[in-house]
Amino acid sequence: MMKSDVEIARAAHLRPIAEIAEQLGIAEEHIEPYGRYKAKLTPEALADAGEKQGKLILVTAINPTPAGEGKTTTSVGLADALHKQGKKTVVALREPSLGPCFGMKGGAAGGGYAQVVPMEDINLHFTGDFHAITTAHNLLAALIDNHIFQGNVLDLDVNRIVWKRVLDINDRALRHVVTGLGGRVHGVPRESGFDITVASEMMAILCLADGLADMKRRLGRILIGYTRAGRPVHAEELGATGALTLLFKDAVKPNLVQTIEGTPAFIHGGPFANIAHGCSSVMATKYALKCADYVVTEAGFGADLGAEKFFDIKCRLAGLSPDAVVIVATVRALKMNGGVTKDALGAENLDALRKGAANLEKHIENIGKFGLPAVVAVNVFPTDTEEELSLLTELCARLGAPAVRSEVWARGGAGGLALADAVEEALGKTADFHPIYDEKASIEEKIAAIAREIYGADSVDFTPEARRQMAEMEALGMTGTPVCMAKTQYSLSDNPALLGRPSGFRITVRELRASCGAGFVVALTGSVLTMPGLPKVPAAMAMDITEDGVITGLF
Repeated sequence: MMKSDVEIARAAHLRPIAEIAEQLGIAEEHIEPYGRYKAKLTPEALADAGEKQGKLILVTAINPTPAGEGKTTTSVGLADALHKQGKKTVVALREPSLGPCFGMKGGAAGGGYAQVVPMEDINLHFTGDFHAITTAHNLLAALIDNHIFQGNVLDLDVNRIVWKRVLDINDRALRHVVTGLGGRVHGVPRESGFDITVASEMMAILCLADGLADMKRRLGRILIGYTRAGRPVHAEELGATGALTLLFKDAVKPNLVQTIEGTPAFIHGGPFANIAHGCSSVMATKYALKCADYVVTEAGFGADLGAEKFFDIKCRLAGLSPDAVVIVATVRALKMNGGVTKDALGAENLDALRKGAANLEKHIENIGKFGLPAVVAVNVFPTDTEEELSLLTELCARLGAPAVRSEVWARGGAGGLALADAVEEALGKTADFHPIYDEKASIEEKIAAIAREIYGADSVDFTPEARRQMAEMEALGMTGTPVCMAKTQYSLSDNPALLGRPSGFRITVRELRASCGAGFVVALTGSVLTMPGLPKVPAAMAMDITEDGVITGLF
C-alpha cells in the first residue's frame, strides 16, 4: 500500500539541526534552535559568511492544474540528487501559507520521498514568521484607524486609505468590509477589506530586505493613504516604524531545516506568485550561495508568473545572476492545456498532449529571452503511460530543451539523478542573464513588455482608474521600480479559461498599487483576487488530531 506524505515524513530519520548547520560550516552558536530540528540563523552567521558564490538554479513550471505540478517536490528531489552526488547543496524554498493548506492546493513542503522536514511543523505554524507579518500588518492598520479616531492630525482622507488588513486564511467574506460601526466609541466608519497575509507588502519587504535595518527603512516607506488635499502619507509619519520593526526581530532571520535525506534547506518568506512576487527571501538565497556550491530555489506557479518576477524583481533588486532553469512539466497539465477536463486527465490522450505542448513551448522560449539555459523535468505520475512520456520527450527535443523524467516523489534523490546530470550539463553552458525590460522604462512600458514578451498578448488595456493610479505612481517616484503583475496562474492570459498558448488576446489592468516599501508597483489584471476563497469542500474538513497529538488528513 502506498504511504501518504505524512507517513513518509514521520518515518524519516531526522538529524539534529546543529549537525545540518555544521555541514554548511555554520557554528552551533550561530543558530537559534526551535526544538531539535528547526533553527534560525543569527545575524552573526550571515555576517561571518565567506565570499564564495555558488551556482543558482531556479525551478519553475508550466501553467498548472489546480493541484500544482510538483515544483517544490522537484526542487527538493533535485537538491537531494545533487547532494547524493557529493555536491555541497542547499535548497531554498518559500514557507507554506495556511490558506492553500486548509483550502485546496495543500502545503508546500514537497511530497513523497522528496520533502523538507519536519513537514507538519513547516506546513502549519513553523517558526511564527507569518504570524509576525500578520500582526505587524494589522498593527499598522489599527494605528491608522486610531489616528483618525484621535483627531486625524495628518488629515487622512478616510475614503483614500490604501492599507487594508490581512489574514493567513482563505476567507472571501472579508474581501470588502466596513469597519468602525456601532457608534463613535467604536471608531470612524469606513470601507476597507482584507488580503491574505502572503499578499501583504510586509511579506514582500521581508523577502527583499537585506537585514533588520533595511527592513526598518522599508517599513517606514509604506504608503498608507492620502490626505484630503491629495498628499501621499507613509507609515513613518505615524511614528510607528520602531514598533513595526521589533515584531520582525526574529522573523527577519532565515530558517534552517533539512530534507528527508539530510540536505540543508533554507525556508524563509512565502509570497504567492499570482498576487505577489512569489520568491523566498533574498537573505536566505544570498547566504545559501555563500555556503553551498549549488543552490536550488523555486518561484511560484508557472514561469509566466514566478520566474518572470524572480528575474525582473528579485534578481534585479538583489543583484543575483541565475545560472540555469528547470521547467517542471507533467503529462496531466499539458493534457489540460490541450483541452482535457480535470476529471479525464488520467486517461491516455496523445492528441491533447501534442496540443498542450504549445504551453511548454512558450515557457521554454521565455526562459531563453532571459538568456538562460533550460531543462524540462517531467514529473512522472502513476497515471502517465509510456506512450505519453515518450511523446513528451520527443516533443521537448523538437522545442530545443532536454526532457528528463523525474521520479523524486517515489524515489527521493535517487529518482532525480538523471535530472541532476542534465542540470549539470546546462550549467556548463554560458548564461547571459538579463531582465526582460529596462528599469528606466515607464510603468506602462514595463507592463506592456511583460504582456507582449512573456504572455504573448497583442496589447494592454488600462481602466480609467488604473490610468489615474499610474499618474499617482509616477508622482510618487515609482517610475524606475519593477512591476509585479497579479494574474491568474492557469493561463498565459488574464483569462483562466484560455489554456494552452492563446493568441490574439489583450491584457486588462484594472488597478495599480504602490508598494513603496517593497520597491515595486503591483498591477492587478483580469479578475484576480488578493483574498482567495475556500472550495466547496475545503481540505480542512478532512483534518483531525488524536488525543496523543497525531495529525491526520494533512496529506
